[in-house]
Amino acid sequence: MFHSVWGSGCGIRTVHSLLTCGVTLVLLLHDTDLYPQEKVGIRLHPLVFVLAVMASTALYYGVSLMDPGYVLTDCEEKPHLIPMKEDQETPALTPGAVRMRRCGYCLLKQPMRARHCKSCQRCVRRYDHHCPWIENCVGEKNHRVFILYLALQGLVLLWALRIAWSGFRAAVTWSEWFRTNVFLLAALVVIGVFTVVVVLLLVSHLYLISCNVTTWEFMSHHRISYLRQCDYDTNPFDRGVIRNLWSFFCTWGNVVWERVYYRDVLSTV
Repeated sequence: MFHSVWGSGCGIRTVHSLLTCGVTLVLLLHDTDLYPQEKVGIRLHPLVFVLAVMASTALYYGVSLMDPGYVLTDCEEKPHLIPMKEDQETPALTPGAVRMRRCGYCLLKQPMRARHCKSCQRCVRRYDHHCPWIENCVGEKNHRVFILYLALQGLVLLWALRIAWSGFRAAVTWSEWFRTNVFLLAALVVIGVFTVVVVLLLVSHLYLISCNVTTWEFMSHHRISYLRQCDYDTNPFDRGVIRNLWSFFCTWGNVVWERVYYRDVLSTV
């Protein structure tokens, strides 16, 4: 399921598209490394660069418009699942009692690791965070696409950074240099800022994924009912780096996190 392009976040997506087109045009219209001094053959560098930009833009729109994993109905109740009101205190862990919250906004029973997003006004499965740049939540269904977008966007930005740097031309005075390179300089600043942000986001997300922790759980460990009973350095969802990465990138569909959470307890019963 996808959102409407003209719905919430239309302004942000428009700004992103204008910035992308503007910076790409500046790089294409200047004499840079995109145009190697070749007298024969087809110059493929500009074509490949434009295709990479288009692919990253398509991923941006994909992750921005995708359903992040909204909780649409009450979770299916199983014999070992016991609903819990929002203000009810969580009792000690037992293998027969997985406590479920009822959202105070949606009035739906939330599966474990879900959270209500006030910006989207919906509960999201395996909620990670609400990203203002894509104006959408990052959750169980679109987190992989978000990581793929960050990776491709990071590569495109690093390439664009090199291209912009190669286009600067020397001049006799600083004022003449500025007039000659003003558009490239503006493009370089924009590219540089976004490169730092994207690379930091990608590295931090890959680290959290390797630990099987969401951004929300990492930032609010002490406030989350199913984590408050664990030590701060203990993660009940951690299955080792390799299995965490495999589960994230190669497992599709909704995960019953209650089973993962209680796997150690249930194995002793």
